[in-house]
Amino acid sequence: VIQAVFFGICVLTDLSSLLTRGNDSQEQERQLKKLISLRDWMMAVLAFPVGVFVVTMFWSIYIYDRELVYPKLLDNFIPAWLNHGMHTTVLPFVLIEMRTTHHQYPSRSCGLAAVCTFAVGYILWVCWIHHVTGVWVYPLLEHLSPGVKIIFFAAVTVVINVFYLVGEVLNNYIWDTQK
Repeated sequence: VIQAVFFGICVLTDLSSLLTRGNDSQEQERQLKKLISLRDWMMAVLAFPVGVFVVTMFWSIYIYDRELVYPKLLDNFIPAWLNHGMHTTVLPFVLIEMRTTHHQYPSRSCGLAAVCTFAVGYILWVCWIHHVTGVWVYPLLEHLSPGVKIIFFAAVTVVINVFYLVGEVLNNYIWDTQK
């Protein structure tokens, strides 16, 4: 969902840019700048770190033991192309976006705070679903003791923050903004 919303905003930004080109309306220019800022913030804080995290975590665990993240039972309901759409294509598309469009990252402290907020919010959502249904949305969590879950959730938060920093460094490298 994050990727779909993000790329929808990318398309909207590109269309708005094309439609307002050569137009002297300062209000349209102001709105376009807001849209570009939203696009850049979403890329920095959500699309890149979450996208890279999903691909690396999902396929690492899947290769180790697919039953921990994507039980064979799901093959009866979710076709392989949709699984790859959710867990594979995210990475090449977000890398193409990073290479083709310069994104202005927020300050490091604001960016990391936003990534942490998202990670903690998502973890709380996963725990809430378990609380209400008695089922973990990720079967891996069934196999972890409460203490190990806390360590796992903390490690996940650290890893997603590392991916934020990787995105920032990669963006600066591609667009040579540190010189």
